[in-house]
Amino acid sequence: MKKKDLEIRLQSLELFDNPDPKLEQYPTPATITADIIYWAFVNGDVMDMKVCDLGCGTGMFSVGAYLAGASEVVGFDISRSALDVAERNSKKLDCEIRYVETDIRNVTEKCDTVLMNPPFGSQKKHADRPFLEKAMEISDSVYSIHMLCTLPFIQETAESRGRQVVSHKIYKYDIPHTFSFHSKTKQSVDIVAVNIR
Repeated sequence: MKKKDLEIRLQSLELFDNPDPKLEQYPTPATITADIIYWAFVNGDVMDMKVCDLGCGTGMFSVGAYLAGASEVVGFDISRSALDVAERNSKKLDCEIRYVETDIRNVTEKCDTVLMNPPFGSQKKHADRPFLEKAMEISDSVYSIHMLCTLPFIQETAESRGRQVVSHKIYKYDIPHTFSFHSKTKQSVDIVAVNIR
């Protein structure tokens, strides 16, 4: 599948019904999701691989990985309402994905690749740390999205576990007005996607 075709299919997916600010449930844009999945695909980390999506939300990375040829995809999330949307999205595009309702700290299942967009830590500082630690525990290759300003923290966390950020990509992310405490119609922030090995 071409990256543009993947992006078009992901744009058709349903977003959060009732996002929870405590969980920082923001939609992962289809353009960014498709680019990261294609990056992982080119690196040999998707096709015929088992992929896990930690904090899968509405299933953007899960569905994208399946469409890009993953042999098995498992999405984990603590939010039942998000998983309901993810299941509808999978059904809509005929994707066979297993979704598990759990705190990611309880995940023990191993996989080849983790694709994830964890909380940025806007509501709770370093909320992404448990996701990073779990991803490195269960997989040899991790693709994860974070605020650009936290890149040194991400590198330090990886190195503390004998891993490293081998490459990264920077994106502009337009956060839509989602919650009552948002003062702007949308806010543009710099984010970074990292590949940890």
